[in-house]
Amino acid sequence: MKDVRDAQFIAKATDGTLVRRPLSPHLGIYRWEITMVSSILNRITGVALAAGTLVLVWWLLAAAAGPAAFALVQEFLISPLGLLALLGWTAALFYHLFAGLRHLAWDIGIGFAKPSLNPVSWAVLAATVLATALVWAVAYMKLEG
Repeated sequence: MKDVRDAQFIAKATDGTLVRRPLSPHLGIYRWEITMVSSILNRITGVALAAGTLVLVWWLLAAAAGPAAFALVQEFLISPLGLLALLGWTAALFYHLFAGLRHLAWDIGIGFAKPSLNPVSWAVLAATVLATALVWAVAYMKLEG
Protein backbone atom coordinates (compact mmCIF):
# COMPACT_ATOMS: atom_id res chain seq x y z
CA MET A 1 0.00 0.00 0.00
CA LYS A 2 1.51 3.28 -1.11
CA ASP A 3 -1.06 5.54 0.51
CA VAL A 4 -2.91 5.32 3.82
CA ARG A 5 -6.19 5.96 1.98
CA ASP A 6 -5.74 2.67 0.09
CA ALA A 7 -6.37 0.81 3.34
CA GLN A 8 -9.92 2.09 3.33
CA PHE A 9 -10.61 0.29 0.07
CA ILE A 10 -8.92 -3.03 0.86
CA ALA A 11 -10.68 -5.88 2.64
CA LYS A 12 -10.04 -9.56 3.26
CA ALA A 13 -12.12 -12.22 1.58
CA THR A 14 -13.24 -15.29 3.55
CA ASP A 15 -10.22 -17.21 2.28
CA GLY A 16 -7.87 -14.48 3.59
CA THR A 17 -6.93 -12.92 0.26
CA LEU A 18 -6.97 -9.15 -0.08
CA VAL A 19 -9.74 -7.70 -2.26
CA ARG A 20 -10.72 -4.18 -3.18
CA ARG A 21 -14.11 -3.18 -1.78
CA PRO A 22 -16.49 -1.28 -4.05
CA LEU A 23 -17.17 2.33 -3.14
CA SER A 24 -20.69 3.32 -2.24
CA PRO A 25 -22.31 5.83 -4.59
CA HIS A 26 -22.59 9.37 -3.28
CA LEU A 27 -23.93 12.74 -4.45
CA GLY A 28 -20.91 13.32 -6.65
CA ILE A 29 -21.82 10.23 -8.68
CA TYR A 30 -25.59 10.61 -8.92
CA ARG A 31 -27.11 12.91 -11.53
CA TRP A 32 -29.59 15.31 -9.88
CA GLU A 33 -33.11 14.41 -10.96
CA ILE A 34 -36.38 16.13 -10.19
CA THR A 35 -37.54 13.21 -8.05
CA MET A 36 -34.40 13.50 -5.92
CA VAL A 37 -34.89 17.27 -5.55
CA SER A 38 -38.56 16.72 -4.79
CA SER A 39 -37.78 14.30 -1.97
CA ILE A 40 -35.21 16.64 -0.44
CA LEU A 41 -37.58 19.62 -0.76
CA ASN A 42 -40.29 17.68 1.04
CA ARG A 43 -38.02 17.29 4.05
CA ILE A 44 -36.81 20.91 3.93
CA THR A 45 -40.35 22.25 3.73
CA GLY A 46 -41.33 20.13 6.72
CA VAL A 47 -38.61 21.83 8.78
CA ALA A 48 -39.62 25.25 7.38
CA LEU A 49 -43.22 24.62 8.41
CA ALA A 50 -42.10 23.82 11.95
CA ALA A 51 -40.12 27.08 12.10
CA GLY A 52 -43.06 29.01 10.63
CA THR A 53 -45.36 27.50 13.21
CA LEU A 54 -43.10 28.88 15.94
CA VAL A 55 -43.51 32.35 14.41
CA LEU A 56 -47.28 31.81 14.36
CA VAL A 57 -47.21 30.85 18.04
CA TRP A 58 -45.13 33.97 18.76
CA TRP A 59 -47.73 36.07 16.93
CA LEU A 60 -50.62 34.49 18.88
CA LEU A 61 -48.87 34.86 22.23
CA ALA A 62 -48.08 38.50 21.42
CA ALA A 63 -51.73 39.10 20.54
CA ALA A 64 -52.72 37.71 23.93
CA ALA A 65 -49.99 39.65 25.75
CA GLY A 66 -51.18 43.06 24.67
CA PRO A 67 -50.81 45.85 22.11
CA ALA A 68 -47.10 46.52 22.70
CA ALA A 69 -46.04 42.89 22.20
CA PHE A 70 -48.36 42.51 19.22
CA ALA A 71 -46.97 45.68 17.60
CA LEU A 72 -43.44 44.29 17.94
CA VAL A 73 -44.36 41.07 16.12
CA GLN A 74 -46.31 42.97 13.46
CA GLU A 75 -43.32 45.25 12.92
CA PHE A 76 -41.11 42.22 12.33
CA LEU A 77 -43.62 40.55 10.00
CA ILE A 78 -43.95 43.61 7.75
CA SER A 79 -40.18 44.13 7.56
CA PRO A 80 -38.42 42.83 4.43
CA LEU A 81 -37.03 39.87 6.40
CA GLY A 82 -40.45 39.10 7.87
CA LEU A 83 -42.15 39.28 4.48
CA LEU A 84 -39.50 37.01 3.00
CA ALA A 85 -40.07 34.56 5.86
CA LEU A 86 -43.84 34.67 5.29
CA LEU A 87 -43.36 34.14 1.55
CA GLY A 88 -41.09 31.15 2.25
CA TRP A 89 -43.56 29.77 4.78
CA THR A 90 -46.40 30.10 2.28
CA ALA A 91 -44.38 28.32 -0.42
CA ALA A 92 -43.34 25.60 2.06
CA LEU A 93 -46.96 25.12 3.10
CA PHE A 94 -48.16 24.68 -0.48
CA TYR A 95 -45.21 22.50 -1.51
CA HIS A 96 -45.72 20.21 1.47
CA LEU A 97 -49.46 20.07 0.75
CA PHE A 98 -49.06 19.17 -2.92
CA ALA A 99 -46.20 16.73 -2.23
CA GLY A 100 -48.37 15.11 0.44
CA LEU A 101 -51.22 14.74 -2.06
CA ARG A 102 -48.75 13.17 -4.48
CA HIS A 103 -47.66 10.70 -1.81
CA LEU A 104 -51.29 9.95 -0.98
CA ALA A 105 -51.93 9.18 -4.67
CA TRP A 106 -48.85 6.96 -4.69
CA ASP A 107 -50.13 5.11 -1.63
CA ILE A 108 -53.30 4.14 -3.48
CA GLY A 109 -51.31 3.16 -6.58
CA ILE A 110 -51.80 6.24 -8.78
CA GLY A 111 -48.87 7.89 -10.53
CA PHE A 112 -46.14 5.66 -9.15
CA ALA A 113 -45.17 4.24 -12.55
CA LYS A 114 -41.76 5.37 -13.73
CA PRO A 115 -42.99 7.45 -16.72
CA SER A 116 -45.22 9.59 -14.49
CA LEU A 117 -42.77 10.29 -11.65
CA ASN A 118 -40.98 13.24 -13.27
CA PRO A 119 -44.07 15.01 -14.69
CA VAL A 120 -45.89 14.72 -11.36
CA SER A 121 -42.87 16.15 -9.52
CA TRP A 122 -42.78 19.08 -11.95
CA ALA A 123 -46.54 19.52 -11.48
CA VAL A 124 -46.06 19.75 -7.70
CA LEU A 125 -43.48 22.50 -8.20
CA ALA A 126 -45.71 24.36 -10.69
CA ALA A 127 -48.75 24.10 -8.40
CA THR A 128 -46.64 25.42 -5.52
CA VAL A 129 -45.51 28.47 -7.49
CA LEU A 130 -49.02 29.18 -8.78
CA ALA A 131 -50.74 28.76 -5.41
CA THR A 132 -48.13 30.88 -3.61
CA ALA A 133 -48.38 33.63 -6.23
CA LEU A 134 -52.19 33.53 -6.09
CA VAL A 135 -52.30 33.84 -2.29
CA TRP A 136 -49.83 36.72 -2.28
CA ALA A 137 -51.61 38.48 -5.16
CA VAL A 138 -54.97 38.23 -3.37
CA ALA A 139 -53.41 39.46 -0.12
CA TYR A 140 -51.79 42.39 -1.93
CA MET A 141 -55.09 43.32 -3.63
CA LYS A 142 -56.89 43.20 -0.25
CA LEU A 143 -54.28 45.51 1.27
CA GLU A 144 -54.51 47.96 -1.64
CA GLY A 145 -58.31 47.97 -1.87
